[in-house]
Amino acid sequence: MSGADKPAQTPSLAVRDLTLSFGGLKVLSGVGFDVAPGSITAVIGPNGAGKTSLFNCISGFYRPNGGAIQFEGADISRVHPPERARLGLARTFQNIALFRGMTVLDNIKLGRHSHMRTNLLDALLYWGKAQKEESELRAEIEERVIDFLEINHIRNQSVASLSYGLRKRVELARALAMRPKILMLDEPVAGMNREEKEDMARFILDVKEEWDVTILMVEHDMGLVMDISDHVVVLNFGQVIAQGRPHEVTSNEDVIRAYLGAGDISTLQQRIQGGAAA
Repeated sequence: MSGADKPAQTPSLAVRDLTLSFGGLKVLSGVGFDVAPGSITAVIGPNGAGKTSLFNCISGFYRPNGGAIQFEGADISRVHPPERARLGLARTFQNIALFRGMTVLDNIKLGRHSHMRTNLLDALLYWGKAQKEESELRAEIEERVIDFLEINHIRNQSVASLSYGLRKRVELARALAMRPKILMLDEPVAGMNREEKEDMARFILDVKEEWDVTILMVEHDMGLVMDISDHVVVLNFGQVIAQGRPHEVTSNEDVIRAYLGAGDISTLQQRIQGGAAA
């Protein structure tokens, strides 16, 4: 069979003609793109472009007015958030959503809640099935997630005592505990210093390669986006104005206007290079 005759690969995630309005305000209008299996896809755009609203639609927190969201070929547009999590859709948040009074380990274990099979009676008695499941969960998290993200030294600390960068890493750990097929990262390096950004970029690439997880992320750090992304989708005023490989979108005139107003490509490239060096 020739390359031209091979069937097209089903996207891990497909967004089709998505629209979202709040009252008379149209937030998303006809948004559509594919996320290929095993890829890192970045959604970028100026502030107010609709990026977080798009994430909230995909994860089920918002119900769009029209269009469809397909996960591995199945329409999940009407599926509730907990069921999307069970299917393999996990996410982090722009504003860290951890339980600050709980330990790192307990926060991470909450990520597996949607997959737990223990019923209420088993849990209350904490015997037999519940105890076994708890032991297996703890072993997997300790042996895989915590070691992978290099946070064993803080596992028993309260989240409230951690630095911002470590809290972002704990939130990533909780998402990985969900055994995701698609990991949605909302501003994964926002507020981090250079060393923390480099660590997070390494972890994201390792999640893709070693865990075989598809990544969809929203990010403002253009240096990170250009360094690690396979595909970039650009939003502006709730619409897709460009998409393609990183070098393709940075030379797109609509993207340049969205980011710079009146400007030229050299100015945008300098901004990208400055972000990578920061």
